[in-house]
Amino acid sequence: MNFNDSQSKENLARAFAGLCQDGARYQFISKSAMQEGFAYIADIMKEIAKNKMAHASVLYQAMLDKIKKSKDSIKIEAGYPFENQLLKTSILDSAEIETYQSKNVYPNFAKIAKDEGFIDLEKYFLFISKIGEENARKLTLLAEKFENKKLYKSNSKVKWICSNCGYFEEKKEAWESCPLCSYPRGYIIIPKETTK
Repeated sequence: MNFNDSQSKENLARAFAGLCQDGARYQFISKSAMQEGFAYIADIMKEIAKNKMAHASVLYQAMLDKIKKSKDSIKIEAGYPFENQLLKTSILDSAEIETYQSKNVYPNFAKIAKDEGFIDLEKYFLFISKIGEENARKLTLLAEKFENKKLYKSNSKVKWICSNCGYFEEKKEAWESCPLCSYPRGYIIIPKETTK
């Protein structure tokens, strides 16, 4: 099938635009996290934002490789979720968006790409979907911990690490400020054991 006549062309453009918007949204959430004193959560959001922009870059290059004229303008129509910027709700909202995209949007785009013979695009969409599923899992668990005030508590001893200086201790609850550098609790790396 000719790419310029395909549904995959529009889907690729929609995915690119959506990823750019998602990258911006995660940057905004990161800023909220910093303002609320959660530096490590801000870092998580920045990392997801960076990943979204890397995905957008891959799709942008795929578009350039496939369209005939590099100055073509592609009209797309899509909805975009505007959410409250409170950290408490933004984390869970983002998890729900990631779940929807990874279970519906990207698998659908992948199927269409496969049906139209664009196996490379199918692969990209499936990879992005898989990463979205992992983001949804992490964000859901983080939101639950945040909601239940258990970001810095565990049922068993875990290793708490200061993201500023590297100081660490194994215990059930993290310190209020780092014993070495005095950075506040919001800089502690939240152990994976507490997010299971």
